[in-house]
Amino acid sequence: MNEEKTIRMRELISRLNEASEAYYGSRDEIMSNYEWDAMFDELGRLEAETGIVLPDSPTQKVSAAAEDNIAGAKEPHEFPALSLAKTKSVEELCEWAGDRPVWLSWKLDGLTLVLTYDAGRLVRILTRGDGAVGTNITFMKDALRGFPKEIAYSGHLVVRGEATISYPEFESINAAIDDPSERYANPRNLAAGTLGLDVKRLDEVRRRGVLFNAFTLVYTEEDIVSWGKRMDRLDELGFTTVAREPTDAVGLPDAVARWTRMVEDGTMQTPVDGLVICYDDTAYAATGSVTGHHATRAGFAFKWSDESARTVLRQVEWSCGATTITPVAIFDPVQLEGTTVSRASLVNLSEMDRLGIGENGATELEVIKANKIIPKVVGVPSAKGRYALPESCPSCGGPVSVATGVSGARTLKCSNPDCPAKNLKKFERFVSKIGADIDGLSTETLRDLVGLGFVRTFADIYRLSAHADEIRQMEGFGDKSCENLLAAIERSKTNTDAAHFLTALCIPQIAGDAAKRLVGAYGWPGLIDELEKGTDFAAVDGLGPERSAAVLGWYGNEENRRVFRELTELMSIPAAEPKTENKGACAGLTFVVTGEVNKFSNRDAFKAYVEASGGKVAGSVSKKTDFLVNNDLTSASAKNTKAKELGVPIISEDEFIERFGM
Repeated sequence: MNEEKTIRMRELISRLNEASEAYYGSRDEIMSNYEWDAMFDELGRLEAETGIVLPDSPTQKVSAAAEDNIAGAKEPHEFPALSLAKTKSVEELCEWAGDRPVWLSWKLDGLTLVLTYDAGRLVRILTRGDGAVGTNITFMKDALRGFPKEIAYSGHLVVRGEATISYPEFESINAAIDDPSERYANPRNLAAGTLGLDVKRLDEVRRRGVLFNAFTLVYTEEDIVSWGKRMDRLDELGFTTVAREPTDAVGLPDAVARWTRMVEDGTMQTPVDGLVICYDDTAYAATGSVTGHHATRAGFAFKWSDESARTVLRQVEWSCGATTITPVAIFDPVQLEGTTVSRASLVNLSEMDRLGIGENGATELEVIKANKIIPKVVGVPSAKGRYALPESCPSCGGPVSVATGVSGARTLKCSNPDCPAKNLKKFERFVSKIGADIDGLSTETLRDLVGLGFVRTFADIYRLSAHADEIRQMEGFGDKSCENLLAAIERSKTNTDAAHFLTALCIPQIAGDAAKRLVGAYGWPGLIDELEKGTDFAAVDGLGPERSAAVLGWYGNEENRRVFRELTELMSIPAAEPKTENKGACAGLTFVVTGEVNKFSNRDAFKAYVEASGGKVAGSVSKKTDFLVNNDLTSASAKNTKAKELGVPIISEDEFIERFGM
C-alpha cells in the first residue's frame, strides 16, 4: 500500500513543483489555486500516513521559482524568511489565537522582500528566495515604491514586506500588450517578471508601479515587543504598511467575515490571496518551533475555501477578438457565492487540452469563482470524445489556424486581416470610460454596428447619426434609446480631453498615465506638432525609448494618421498647456476617498479634479495622507478607523468643495 502511495506522492510533487514554477515565474498559470491547494493537502496527508517525505516536496520548502532569473548576487538572510502554516477553517484560527490578543491583516499576493537599514540608510534589499538565501536587488531601490531610502533611526533595522502590483496597474500594462497569449496571467506574475529585469531596465520597473507593503518589523534595537506598535513605528518611519486590525479569538469570526466582504465587493485594489493573524506579543511568537518550513507561532494564514459546483458543458462559444479566437464554456447554470453562473472563459487551446474538455453535452465540469470573483473551470471529472475546433472564424467566416506563442500557449486565430471582430476590442477601448466615454455603446451594440458596416474606423462612430433610422430598428433600440446614444456621442465630442483621447486610440503601450505624461510634456494641440515632426519622446518622464517608438510607429502608419486627423476635426478637444509646477488648490496634498460621492459624478471625477489641482489620490490611509474624504463621517470602516488612529482629518465631500473647490 505504501508503494502505491509513494507513487502518487511522486506524481503530486512533480505536478505541484511544475505548477509553482509557472505560477511564480511565468506569464501562464497551468493550475488554479483551487487545484494546487487540493493537491498540496493530499500530499500532506500522504506524508503523514506513510511517514515518508520525498526530496523536493513542496511541503518542506519555500518556493524560489519566481527568482530563478532575477539579476543580482545570492546572499544569505540574516533572519530566515520562513512561510506560514495555512488553514481554511476559521475555527482553527480561533484555536491558534487562544486567549491571546492577535492582529488580522491581508495575505498579499506578491513577492516577499527583506529590507535592511543601518545608520539610517537603506543598505540591502533581498528577495525571499528559498527562505535561507535570497537575491540582492538593492540596485532597484530607486525604482520601487513604499519605503524610504533614509529613516530617522540610526540603529540596525530589518523589515519584511510584499512587493505587489495593483489591479489597475496590472490591467493597464496588460492592455498595452497586443497579443493576449503574451499577457501576464495575474499581478503576481507581473511582479515576478518586473523584479527579474536588469539594471538597464529600471525605467520599466519604475513605470510598473511595484509597491512594497511592509508586513512585519523583523528586527530593531528599540525595545518594542508589541507587533502592533512595531508596525506603528514603521508608519512613523515612512513605510507603506499592510492594513491591520486588532482582535482576539472571540472577534475573529466577525473580523474575517468583514475582511472577506472587502474582497467580494471589489474594494481591494491590491491582490490578496487570504488573511494572516499573528500574536501581538512578539516575544511569545518567537518561542515557537520550526516545523518543515513553517515557524509555528510566527503567524497563521487563512485561505478562502472556494465554493465549487459540478455542471454539464452545453456549448463552447468561440469569440473572435483583436488577435485570437477565445473559447468560452457555456454550461448548465449553477449557484456559486450567491450568484448564478453559466459561462466561464476556457482561456486557450492549451488550457482546454490540460483540462480534458470533451464533447458538448458529454463533459462534466467543476466550476468555482476564483478569489470569489471570476468564474473558472478548474476540472473535468468526466468527459467523452474531444472538443471540436470551428472550421471558420465565427465573425467573418475566414480561415482559422492554430498558433503557438512565445510562452508556448496554443491559440486559435483568424487569418483574415480585415475581420471586423479583430477591431471590436479596439472599439470597446475607444468608447470606454478610460477613452472617449460614450455611454450606451455596449459590446453587443458595437458588434452589431460593426457587423452592419456602419463602423469601420473610430471616426465612423461620430458619423452614426447618418444611420439613425437603421439604429432605431436594431434589437433593443427604439426612438428614445437611439436618441440617448446619439446624444452621448455628441457629448463625447466636447467632453474628451487629450489624455483620454490618446488612450482611446489604442496606441500600443500608451494608456492612462503614459498619455497624461505626453500631454503634460507638450500640451494640446502642441503634442500634434511634435507628432508631425517625429519628435523622440524618450526623454519624457515615465516614457522611455520603447513607448516613444510605439507612439512614433503608430503615428507613422498612414491609415492611423488619417483617422487621427479625422477625429481631431470631428471632435473639439480642449486645449491644454504644458504642465509646469502646479500651484492649484490641492497642491502637495494627498487625499483618500471612500464611500459614495454625491457632488462629483464618480470617484474618477474626484481624482481627476484633485490631480488637476496639483494633489494626489491614494488608495489607502497612511501617515502620508492629508485628508480622508468620506460622506459618512461616523462610519466604522477600516479607512475611517485607520484615519482616526493616525490623526488624519476626515472631511465630507461638501467640506472638501468648500476648502478646495470643484
